[in-house]
Amino acid sequence: MLGRSTPRVANPGAWGGALTRVVGGRPRNRRKKERNESERRWRLPAFNWRRLMLSVASILGVFAIVGGTLWILDQPIQAVSVSGRVQRVARVDVERIVKEHVRGAGLLSVDLASVRKALHAIPWVDAVSVQRAWPHGLNVLVIEQVAAARWGESGLLNTRGELFATGERHIPPELAQLSGPDGKEAAVAEKYLAAQGRLTQAGLRLTAMRLDARGSWEFDLSDGVTVRLGRRQFDERFEKFIAAALKLVTQRGDDIQYVDMRYTNGFAIGWRGSPAHSQLQKDAYGDLSEGKQRPAALVARRQKTRLLPALPSGEKRGFCPAAPNEDGGRDA
Repeated sequence: MLGRSTPRVANPGAWGGALTRVVGGRPRNRRKKERNESERRWRLPAFNWRRLMLSVASILGVFAIVGGTLWILDQPIQAVSVSGRVQRVARVDVERIVKEHVRGAGLLSVDLASVRKALHAIPWVDAVSVQRAWPHGLNVLVIEQVAAARWGESGLLNTRGELFATGERHIPPELAQLSGPDGKEAAVAEKYLAAQGRLTQAGLRLTAMRLDARGSWEFDLSDGVTVRLGRRQFDERFEKFIAAALKLVTQRGDDIQYVDMRYTNGFAIGWRGSPAHSQLQKDAYGDLSEGKQRPAALVARRQKTRLLPALPSGEKRGFCPAAPNEDGGRDA
């Protein structure tokens, strides 16, 4: 043991303190770093409140300017101008209804849709346009209904087949009279307009068209001739009348009472029952009571036609441009 010296430590307190600071410093730094990160996470971002207030003030200013301008422009309506070619619609009635619906409203706040709806309720008004007229008025354009035909005794149809007036007292006498079951106005008007266009080209005018409850069609011409078309094949039978019977009707309309187109391959003609017409039939077709058939066959051969077989009761003999159906009767 002698001669061996014990190592000496210079200032042991200093080493211990340094060791303590090194070892214990890591936890304190970590907690401080975590605290700083938490504070940064919950801290609100910086905001330019001045810019926000300026934007809000600008928006409010724009709204104030727009509102003031609208208030200045929304002046009371003082004048109503009515235009359009009208005969059955009274302009004073249009002005009265408009003023009733714009009372207390300004030029901008007025409900134009309600004004149009009220004007459409006036009889004979087909279409209407209502526009603002600065600074204090309204312009109203009225389009009147165009009556294309009568419906029944006192109704009127327009060109679209719509029943727009009932119970009319003053009906133009030149209008054709149409009739049919309820709800068939448009169908009858469509057939009438199509047929009238074709007949006008031939110099005839259609004065009446009827559709009965069974669905059978017939129409009257201006010369008093009635054309029967039946329940089926309206278009085909009408075209057959135009092609085969129209020429005879235009030439002998005063002698003809009706034309029956309900035959399959031809048609029948009912002659008016005056003595002159009876003599005319005898001369053309022979006196059937005496059995003289030769003149009738001669006339039929010259006209390249064939006589119809026995017709139903009440019909007189006519001719057809083709052979009748096998049973000699009519279709529906």
